Amino acid sequence: MEMVSEILASTVQKYPDNTAIIYENRYIGYKEVEKTANQYAHGLISLGIKEGEMVGLLTSNSPEFIYAYFGVLKTGATVVPMNPLLSGDELFYMMNDSKIKVLFTLPSLLPVLQKITSRLENLKHIITIGEVKPEFGISISSLIQNKQNTPPKIKVHQDTTAVCIYTSGTTGYPKGALLTHRNLLSNVNSLVKVFPATSDDVFSCILPLFHAYSAMASMLAPFALGAGIVIDNKFIPRKCLQMIQDFRITIFIGVPAIYAALSRIKNPGEFDLNSLRFCVSGGAPLSPEIVTQFEKMYPAKIYEGDGPTECSPVTSVNPISGKRKLGSIGLPIPDVEMKIVDENDNELPPGEVGEIVVRGPNVMKGYLNQPEATKESLRNGWFHTGDIGKMDEEGYFYILDRKKDLIIVGGLNVYSQEIEKVLISHPKVSEAAVTGKPDRLRGEVPIAFVLPLEGENVEPQELISFCRNHLASYKVPREIKILESLPKTPTGKVMKWKLKSNS
Repeated sequence: MEMVSEILASTVQKYPDNTAIIYENRYIGYKEVEKTANQYAHGLISLGIKEGEMVGLLTSNSPEFIYAYFGVLKTGATVVPMNPLLSGDELFYMMNDSKIKVLFTLPSLLPVLQKITSRLENLKHIITIGEVKPEFGISISSLIQNKQNTPPKIKVHQDTTAVCIYTSGTTGYPKGALLTHRNLLSNVNSLVKVFPATSDDVFSCILPLFHAYSAMASMLAPFALGAGIVIDNKFIPRKCLQMIQDFRITIFIGVPAIYAALSRIKNPGEFDLNSLRFCVSGGAPLSPEIVTQFEKMYPAKIYEGDGPTECSPVTSVNPISGKRKLGSIGLPIPDVEMKIVDENDNELPPGEVGEIVVRGPNVMKGYLNQPEATKESLRNGWFHTGDIGKMDEEGYFYILDRKKDLIIVGGLNVYSQEIEKVLISHPKVSEAAVTGKPDRLRGEVPIAFVLPLEGENVEPQELISFCRNHLASYKVPREIKILESLPKTPTGKVMKWKLKSNS
């Protein structure tokens, strides 16, 4: 298999009668998904789309997202998935940077797009999923009308860019990570090896598919297995439990914020959740406290994994059929190598703290239009993740902090996650984020941003005293701000650069 789009054709051959997608009580088989994706591909070819050109997907989770995703890949073009919640300026940056030729979007986003399209010289067509104003764009139905439902005769090389995914931008402007067909297929194959799953399983697909983690774990890997996916485009805790019950979901793909929310639900026992076999968490650090609380309430364990967008994205996971270590991102998945290095790229022994680097066929070919950033990240044959971490004697990896989030207090290294874990363990705290603030005497000092549990009031001084009982004095936040919400990326990763700008 050389093209990501061949996943569908392969699954149709193996499991012709299996359900691929469940969406709003509709059951869509693999045959229908494959045929519709072919129609999308022929529609795009009729618009002049060629291999190597960029096609944007600016839409929420839906069958149409999946048809368009595979349809684009069948033409040899590159998918550029984008977050529908972004501002006009943010969308302009990505669409201009990637020189998108065709854009799939929702009618509700047309007012935002109308403000920026005149400045996008490369954008030729806007295709709407749903009804469209006659003067703006074309509809999906008119795109695929009378189009063939057989695959276009286009041979795409493994090293052709399949997807350009913009990194979450937790430190500023996002960069477009270029992932090839080889990158994605290698990650699919690795996940199929570590997931004890079959064509009988049903995966959740709640996380936004424009994100690398969801696209891989909630779409590509399940499709390669011939499993079904249950799509929703908004997480509502009790609705989520209803969905697990109604569609007998067996494998739940989530992020820490979702598991935290589910851990606060009253009376989850009202739902029959016994279909759940295991849950996977990624996208952001998972607190052991959340795991403990969740597993008291639900019949399945959570297995934490990790990986940056640039690695397709999964690099490690706690073995689902083996030893699980809370607080660890687990072991490298098959065909992926990981190690800890110092500032000179020398490998460090177990227990030593350094940067996590990754090597494997899943690692991107580079950043779009950013040769210097590519050169900096891909050094000596390894991708430098920017994560500070360590490896234990059994080869399990732990992330202590983002390299850019390391706080140096009077020459001493302070890892923000260590402080965050202490704050989250306070009975009145729901979430916490810690950053560094410039200090004339010490260089930097830690400051914390805290979200209290619903219905709780907590004073900064109470939390500072709590930290003093659990941390060395130089690690105690000098200031704590109580907030109503934390700025986050779609996968629940806190955008600390935004907090810093307001500190």
